[in-house]
Amino acid sequence: MISRLAPELVLTETGLASGRVVTIDGGRIASIEPLERLRPGDVALAGKALLPGTVNAHCHTFQSLLRGLGDDLDFMGWRDRVLYPFSQRLSRRAIALGASFAFAEMLLHGATTCVDFFYLQDDGNENAEAVIEAARAVGIRLVLARAMYDWEGAPARYRETVADATRRTRELMTAHRRAETTLIQPAPHSPHGASPAMIRAGWELAEDEDTRFHIHVAEGQYEGERTRREHGATPIRYLDGLGVLGPRMIGVHCVWLDDEEVRLMGARRAALAYCPSSNMFLGDGITRVPELLAAGVRVALGTDGGCTNNRLSVFEEMRMTSLLQRVRLLDGGAIDAATVFGLGTRSGAEVLGLEAGVLAPGALADLVAVDLDDASLHPRTDVLKSIVYAMSPRAVTDVWVHGRRVVARGRLVTVDAGALLASVREVTRGWSI
Repeated sequence: MISRLAPELVLTETGLASGRVVTIDGGRIASIEPLERLRPGDVALAGKALLPGTVNAHCHTFQSLLRGLGDDLDFMGWRDRVLYPFSQRLSRRAIALGASFAFAEMLLHGATTCVDFFYLQDDGNENAEAVIEAARAVGIRLVLARAMYDWEGAPARYRETVADATRRTRELMTAHRRAETTLIQPAPHSPHGASPAMIRAGWELAEDEDTRFHIHVAEGQYEGERTRREHGATPIRYLDGLGVLGPRMIGVHCVWLDDEEVRLMGARRAALAYCPSSNMFLGDGITRVPELLAAGVRVALGTDGGCTNNRLSVFEEMRMTSLLQRVRLLDGGAIDAATVFGLGTRSGAEVLGLEAGVLAPGALADLVAVDLDDASLHPRTDVLKSIVYAMSPRAVTDVWVHGRRVVARGRLVTVDAGALLASVREVTRGWSI
């Protein structure tokens, strides 16, 4: 089905342009051309700017059901008092509900792609399939980072043997190889949550399938101390010693790196999924993004889980990225609006291996319309800077994923939001710590 969108402004590769029509065909942008006149069936978006959808490069969707439980705790308190005990309460239905809840919030905030780093396996792929089905029903593009986790300190439903995790991840990748809006990528949990054999298995799967793999790295100081104690090296050096630090690796967080590790990540062309709000929320620290960019590290932005942030907006992560680096470096120009917008769109898509994050012919038709008449975008001096630093979530009015309109006039059109929230209240009734 071919559709034509006619907004007031279009953010193309060369900047904001007026008087353009964006034609979508087969889930991709077919053309961006001067608009001579509206045709019958054209979608007129008067007073709107059309942007590439944002890319949430790291999340744990089921954790949205745990929002509010672990507020004001550090990482260990949050993990041991909230994550581990409350994830034990989640049935497959609840896991799918948490995913739907998170996906809905992301779409309403302009995120068209979500990486769900998923580890509630229960000795199979049925839970992961439930998350995939939820993503398709709600309408978001999903990268399921299928966790590979064998640390004996984790709950039993997280853990698998290397052989089982490898086989099940490969089966999931094969089952969804031709899916239009679903991509499966392996995800050994972390240097502390996955054994050397498990990390190597995840990397080998990514090699075999010519894709990326995800791994939490150096989120807190404790991990560096533990990795040095158990393996005689800091996390990045340890991963390099295993032979997995390279263009396929997406390191999540990477807060505690020394200068040599920053250079090493760049030299190996590794990527970073940066989650500034989550790192602040848990008191973990500040990742050195300008230095990593200067070293050649490719950077994407993520929200992390819905109970360690507690918002699911990549536009917010753009703002937080810029402001955190300014205060860390005492430099109001440390990282500018255009750069962080690119990290949340084009760079995020590239890191994941997706042809998205930009409005250009041939790119995936993952689009967001924002209301230029919203008070948060006034006065209209520099629209892009206002989108990054000032825009309210209410300004997001319409969202398309793979050419499918999933949000219209600020409302989800794929699921009943009221019924979704009623189910969330039912499942979480009485929860507290």
